Parts: sequence; structure tokens; C-alpha cells
Amino acid sequence: MCRFTFYQGKPIRIGSLITEPTHSLINQSFNALERDEPLNGDGFGLAWYNHSISNSPAFFKSVTPAWNNRNLIQLARITESTCIMAHVRAATQGLQVSENNCHPFSYQQYAFMHNGDIGGFHKIRRKIVQLLSDEAFEELKGSTDSEHFFCLVQDELKKRDTLPPHDQMSSSLMAAIRKVVELGQEMGVDEPSYMNMVLTDGSISVAVRFTTDIPENADSLYLNVGKRYACEDGVCHMISPGEHEKAVIISSEPLSDDPGWEPVPVNSMVVVKEGYVLDRLTIAMGD
Repeated sequence: MCRFTFYQGKPIRIGSLITEPTHSLINQSFNALERDEPLNGDGFGLAWYNHSISNSPAFFKSVTPAWNNRNLIQLARITESTCIMAHVRAATQGLQVSENNCHPFSYQQYAFMHNGDIGGFHKIRRKIVQLLSDEAFEELKGSTDSEHFFCLVQDELKKRDTLPPHDQMSSSLMAAIRKVVELGQEMGVDEPSYMNMVLTDGSISVAVRFTTDIPENADSLYLNVGKRYACEDGVCHMISPGEHEKAVIISSEPLSDDPGWEPVPVNSMVVVKEGYVLDRLTIAMGD
């Protein structure tokens, strides 16, 4: 399992998410509170957008632990963005620790990250690959279940390119989730899947908290919405929490004691547009 944090809203420094809060993402990389194993030291990754230069995100990844990378600390100190993904990895047993396997992953204007496991991935991996278009297969660089899933999403996005972006992205994620669940059923997989994830194009973002396990066993995921997120005098908090205006954080664990944090319901998705919550949807496998 891994930990991640996502921000969209008015420009903030990356350090406001990964270094400055009391329970920052770097803190979670060695002291995660809501998973059995507190260490997430098998690499890290950042993605952030600067739409005045490019619609595609910039990335910085490394296989070193996040808590021990001076370049990460310095970059986060002075880099600002309106849309930031940050991920610390705990590699699934048997999977390689490499930069290709570090999140986030990218495709055209999209960035994607995942916390969890696709149940029985070793049994359905070949089936997933067989479903991929040639273009999506060529995008596959690593060996993780997460990247294979993202390649499925890429094909679903192409099928829906006439839809408004928020519908295109949310329905593509739902379709890809259904495919891997159905493949697991077809192959007799009995291990549950845990699929917390975020997909963004820098303006529209979709976050998912999903599991095929009982809801009590779902991986943690939290939402904090407000007017503005700020770190002031060593204290990081959401200003005017609860106001749907210009600042959204979605994180595996709360970054601080800020009262605005709320759990994302299990088997649901949150759609965000330019810093406010556009929609909340339920993921129903029977539909």
C-alpha cells in the first residue's frame, strides 16, 4: 500500500503538502497512521501543472525514500502550482522498485496515481494486456497493477472523447474499475481489490475510494474543501473549511488537525473542477 495527497485550487507551494503540515506526506512516508505498515519508502513521485507553459504536467520521481531526498525538499520549497499530485510508494511484494513503477503516471494531459492493490493482479495481468489497444500498450513502461489499470483508463478516455471532460473522466474510471472486477470474477480471484486513486487533467479531477472488500477494510481517504489552504507560522490549515470555493485537498490521511477533514465514502468518487467539488458519485458494480 502507499500514501498520496492531491491538491487543486489557488496556487500553493508543493511544500505546503509534503513538508510543512504536522502530518505531511513526507511524515506519512515513515509514520503512516492508518495502515498496518507505517513505512512507505520504495520511492516517491510528484506531478504538477503550469498551464501558462503547457497543458501536460511536470514530473519528479525517485526510488529513494521521500524523507531522504534533498532535491525533493528544495523543489517543494519554491515550486508553486494550482494542481499537485504527490505519492509515496510501498511496493507490492514481488514488484520491482524502479522509477518506472513510481507514481504518478502520465498520458497526454493526464496524470494518475493509485493507493492499493488490484486483487489477483498476477492472475488477470495477461487478460488486461489483451484488452489494451496498441497505443495504450505502448504507453506501458512498468510492471505495476496501477499502471496497467491506467492503460485501461486511457482506452476508455478515447472512447468517450466527445463527452464533457468531467463526464469523460468519471465514466472512464468507472468502466475501467468494472473491467478489472469482472476479470477477477472470470478468473476466480478471491483476493479483494483496494483502489483509491486520482485522475486529473489539471483542471478536472476525479478521486475514487473503492474496494471489493467489506467497507470497514477500505483504505483511508479524506477530503478537505475550503476557501484557501495556507501554511502560516508553522500551522497548515484550510481557511473557511466547508466553503466550496477554490481549494480542495484529497489525501490518504489528514495532513493536520484542521477540523475540515472528512472521510470520502467507500465506493464513491469525488469530481473536482478548478478547486471546487463539482459532483459526488456512487460506484455501483451492478449498474
